[in-house]
Amino acid sequence: MPTPRILVLYAHPAPHRSRINRRLADAARALDGVLVHDLYETYPDFFIDVAREQSLLAQAELVVFLHPIRWYSMPSLLKEWVDSVLQPGWAYGPGATALRGKGYWLAVTTGSPEDAYGPGERHGRPFEAFLPPFEQTALLCGMHWWPPHILHGANGAGDAAVEAHVATFRARLEAFLLTTPKETTDGA
Repeated sequence: MPTPRILVLYAHPAPHRSRINRRLADAARALDGVLVHDLYETYPDFFIDVAREQSLLAQAELVVFLHPIRWYSMPSLLKEWVDSVLQPGWAYGPGATALRGKGYWLAVTTGSPEDAYGPGERHGRPFEAFLPPFEQTALLCGMHWWPPHILHGANGAGDAAVEAHVATFRARLEAFLLTTPKETTDGA
């Protein structure tokens, strides 16, 4: 199999309970040119093989961070992965070019409906207010930030909404795969 152009970092701490993230991972897995890398399956002990992870990243043109939002952030293993793998001098800082120009696409689910994110609502601010740490990570590493793929209220989403969400995700991956390698990483 040729080197995958898309690396999906799948980080769900309880995939057996996932209605949507697991379906998104399966949809990506079905495409040639995509590697779905299940971090919780690979690193149940949280001991991350940094060299292996950097090698996978170096080969990809688009990196998809697929996970549920947990406490306004990423699951703990993915945070450990970011802290361990995105090292200065390799991912960012002087002389770091390993991730420059690659796409960064956040594909996430939330437990709360979209209208719970706003002033006076349960979460107090719009969901976009919680995205700056993700965007800044992409910026610091010289990556192109893609507009996120978000499904709010995942636990209560109906079958039609889930089907549409998965279909849109798959279509964006397929569209990327149809581009000439290195042609685009802007998600347009």
